[in-house]
Amino acid sequence: MTTTEAEPVKLSWWVAGDTNAFFGLGFNTLVNVLVLSGLCLGVVNIPGADVFGVILPALGVQLLIGNVYYTYLARRLARRENRTDVCAMPYGPSVPHMFIVVFVIMLPIYLATGDPIVAWTSGLAWSFIIGVIVLIGAFVGPYIRKYTPQAAMLGTLAGISIAFISMRPAAQMWEALWIAFPVMVIILIGFFTDLKLPGNIPVGLAALLVGSAIGWIGGYMSVPDVIDAAGNVALSLPTFDIPRLVDGLANVAPLLATAIPLGIYNFTEGMANVESAAAAGDEYNLRAILGADGAGAIVGAALGCPFPPAVYIGHPGWKAAGGRTSYSLASGVFIALMCFLGMFSLLGALLPLPAIVPILLYIGLLIGAQAFQEVPKRHAIAVVFAIIPNIASWAGGLMTNAVGAAGSTPAEVGEEGFANAGLVYHGTLLLGGGAILAGMVLGSIVVFIIDKKFVPAAIYCFVGAALGFVGLIHAESVGWNVGGQIALGYLFAGIILLAFAAFTRGTPVDGETDDPSEVPAPRAEEEAPAPVLAPIDTTRPATA
Repeated sequence: MTTTEAEPVKLSWWVAGDTNAFFGLGFNTLVNVLVLSGLCLGVVNIPGADVFGVILPALGVQLLIGNVYYTYLARRLARRENRTDVCAMPYGPSVPHMFIVVFVIMLPIYLATGDPIVAWTSGLAWSFIIGVIVLIGAFVGPYIRKYTPQAAMLGTLAGISIAFISMRPAAQMWEALWIAFPVMVIILIGFFTDLKLPGNIPVGLAALLVGSAIGWIGGYMSVPDVIDAAGNVALSLPTFDIPRLVDGLANVAPLLATAIPLGIYNFTEGMANVESAAAAGDEYNLRAILGADGAGAIVGAALGCPFPPAVYIGHPGWKAAGGRTSYSLASGVFIALMCFLGMFSLLGALLPLPAIVPILLYIGLLIGAQAFQEVPKRHAIAVVFAIIPNIASWAGGLMTNAVGAAGSTPAEVGEEGFANAGLVYHGTLLLGGGAILAGMVLGSIVVFIIDKKFVPAAIYCFVGAALGFVGLIHAESVGWNVGGQIALGYLFAGIILLAFAAFTRGTPVDGETDDPSEVPAPRAEEEAPAPVLAPIDTTRPATA
């Protein structure tokens, strides 16, 4: 008796679903680039020639590095597993870091020096450090992932999706609901039912066209704005400027307090996103993913971009929309060309924002739901616990920003002032400090308690104590003994868990379920080299 190997599948470079996913991810990234451009121009006052002639072209190179490599990984995985339904990981500028590098790093330096260029170089140094930390995380991350329960990683990812991805787009929708809600309805019908749109038109394209038509017909958009924006179109190609980066690194010590925890945030978020993709059926090598993220940040900083890239949340959403191996590549190439050609001011004048943000809300909804759908039912409480720190981080930021917008500071308001308004300001900041790590630690503790595995739960408590002691979780700053009372809380909880472990020693631990569907499959981590980057031509001058 002989066995025959399955015939290798034929991988198409483009399928119909790639068009859907391309429009979704492409316009998601487009919105983010429009936002970061506005932050550079309007908050830090970086000259427009540098924003459109240096920062955005450098960002375009970052996108090409990550999206080309992620496409290669997807096609390699598809060939190895002989499947045609593999979906590439999405990639783009990290949204939380866009705001952090502007308001926490560059803006204070700009206000202190009055020089936007000094602020910009400090942002470059900060992004470079982030990239180095993520590269280190590429080697540490797989071990963390191996011993962290799925509910903890998906739960903290759901917290990000609910607080930081869903809430802002939802609020923006309600500012122009007459444009946004028809778009949202098209997205829900197209992605959550089996109905096809007339002519099998891609859902993302149909939603954008309908929203844009409503916006233009209803007078939401302005022709003069389009004419003005067209005057900014110009070709700009990136070049390396190492002295500019070195200037920023000359005063690196103050940057480490935020770069270290946020670099850890980057690679822990990357772990959660890889876990999300695995739950959707595509098991990627974590080292390869984080290697591309770290390399992109380092190369981007050397070229002039202070915004580190990251593997995006949302792989299951783009896969459900039909995306396969090339949608992310097409998105990266499209956005890179827009960066090189200086098209972003023109695109911002042509496309109404309320027609774009429902796509972001769709991704937030999908990821939030996935956390509950992919883990055993008994672990749902752990998912909720892992979500809470991210909501606290979002809420604390809102309170701080609202006070600042009123021309005051949290110190001037005081704890009593917040309490009189029914707010627990300091506690909310502590709960949300290092939200990604905190969510993973808390979610893991709850999972192991539910499964009556008290020793692993105690170990995670001790990890939480160490992280809290130095301020990497549940703190407003990083330093020695900045979170003593936090550390004691985790330490005492760990001791109690060890006591329970001793008390129940020898007691058989049932699985709490006889349903094999609730037993997560083991994860195997493939070994893959870090990405090899093609050389970049550094001889071409940048033009404004």
